[in-house]
Amino acid sequence: MTRDMTQGKPLKQILFFCLPLLMGSLFQQFYNLADSILVGKLLGVDAFAAVGSTGSLSFLVLGFAQGICSGFAIPLAQSFGAGNEAAVRRRCGQIIWLSLLFSVLLTVLTFFTTEWILRLVRTPEDIFAGAYRYIFIIFMGTGATILYNMVSWVLRSLGDSRTPLYFLIAAVVVNVGLDILLMGPVGMGVEGAAIATVASQAAAGLGCLWYIRCKVPLLRLQKQDLRPNLREMLRIAGIGVPMGLQFSITAIGSIVLQSAVNSLGKGAVAAISAGFKVECLLSAPMESAGLTMATYCGQNLGAGKLDRIRKGVRQITLVAMVYCVAAFTINFFWGTTIASLFIDASEVEILAQARHYLIVSGLCYPALAIIFVYRNSLQGMGFSSSAMLAGAAELAARAIAAFCLTAPLGYAGVCMGPPLAWIFADCILLPLYFIKTRQVQRRMAVYDAYQTKQDTPR
Repeated sequence: MTRDMTQGKPLKQILFFCLPLLMGSLFQQFYNLADSILVGKLLGVDAFAAVGSTGSLSFLVLGFAQGICSGFAIPLAQSFGAGNEAAVRRRCGQIIWLSLLFSVLLTVLTFFTTEWILRLVRTPEDIFAGAYRYIFIIFMGTGATILYNMVSWVLRSLGDSRTPLYFLIAAVVVNVGLDILLMGPVGMGVEGAAIATVASQAAAGLGCLWYIRCKVPLLRLQKQDLRPNLREMLRIAGIGVPMGLQFSITAIGSIVLQSAVNSLGKGAVAAISAGFKVECLLSAPMESAGLTMATYCGQNLGAGKLDRIRKGVRQITLVAMVYCVAAFTINFFWGTTIASLFIDASEVEILAQARHYLIVSGLCYPALAIIFVYRNSLQGMGFSSSAMLAGAAELAARAIAAFCLTAPLGYAGVCMGPPLAWIFADCILLPLYFIKTRQVQRRMAVYDAYQTKQDTPR
């Protein structure tokens, strides 16, 4: 079911689109959390720390994959908003080629570099073997991640955020079942968790692909749609690759910070990993709102409705600020309880450190919400390259925390890294948003003046 987001009340359209996206994000988190909970409970704290220590490295590669797929879909949203169905199909064909290309490139690259990067970030020796076995399998399944993200974002660009959710729910069930089977009776250890994740991603991707083929006539591609078009691919990649790099730049900052955490020992690694899992869960609504804005802004830009874009951004920002207060309250009162899903209650010191991280980061959730809303809005309007500047600011802030704050402050210095990164990024994104929307307004005014001149009888 497609949804035209260029009509109706902006906030209503945004929230209706966002709700299935949020459910999908929560299920995505659940299906990441399922690995972590089952690893922690079935295999122990060392295995949990091993899997947790790969989080930043996983985000470096898989975040890039997710970013390029969401970026590839933005030209589709713009064409759909403009009512150009031929362009939608033509661009969809080029997205398939680009997705295949990046699947091969990322799989080959990680095959040769995974061990080296784990060494580079100083993964503790007592958890190194488990970390390598887990993340290597995840990376060899990068194609499954790209498949699911590619087809789900194609559907979302047309306003359908429900169908990807349904297949993701099914994937969560598959993932949990395989986790229990492979880490329990089969006894595969952390490898079982990785295989379950890859298999469930592939199942969700194939399910969405089947749905598109059977139920979405707009995307029934012909031979000419699948013919490689270098110019079109470069245009689509020009939006998708900067979005992927935005994720990767942020991930590099996280890896730098993870290196500092690793130097503090496996207790600190487990505490940060547990705190980050809780944070991911609580930030899911903010992330979903941001991803919604990419589609919303893309469709409305295609329809030439800049005022509608501005109104939608203002309204969802206010909603996000209210949510941030609720999220901090959860962190403050129940953060330790949620963290104990991953860490045994007897690990009192580790749970206390996890709570410290959650309180420090929770105070700055409004800054994180601004990143999600404004960065995705800029990307939806086609300014992916400019939005990368915010990623560079995040990288700088995380490096400061790793190299300048960890030594004198220890664990507390590491906890300050993410909030600093969010604040630095906001200092770039907010001015950039207002500059770019004014640029779009001037371009539209010039175009309207030209059209008026052409329509004037001579």
